[in-house]
Amino acid sequence: MELIKNKKAHLKYVPLENFSAGIELIGQEVKALKNKLGSLEGARVVVRGGEAFIVGMTIPAYQAANAPKNYDPERPRRLLLAKAEIAELAAAESKKGLTSIPFGVYTAHNFVKAHVAIVRGKGKADRREDLKKRDAEREAGRILKNR
Repeated sequence: MELIKNKKAHLKYVPLENFSAGIELIGQEVKALKNKLGSLEGARVVVRGGEAFIVGMTIPAYQAANAPKNYDPERPRRLLLAKAEIAELAAAESKKGLTSIPFGVYTAHNFVKAHVAIVRGKGKADRREDLKKRDAEREAGRILKNR
């Protein structure tokens, strides 16, 4: 079940390779995510010291009154990936024009996981082309529906 989504990711980026990664969270963050609180806007994946982290993901406190005083809603959260997958993310990070971003957070068998992808940014012309294609499909759907 999809908990939160990076809505503009498909508009801005072309995914090249996809990964499913567990996220290291504390209990109140899991509760907040299950209530669909949180944002992936501006989030990215960085590799430091042989570990992958999501940076820029915001998860507010589930109950602000009961949150620990030192709770940081934008703290880096560790991703649980295999060594080979972390190596691929690190290699993509070092190449020009490639980056890694989270596309969404979802639950799978009581685990909270992130859909992470290695992406290449779209140019302005590509974005416009995608919007034209989507509008044409929508218009064709309307015409077929009204027959």
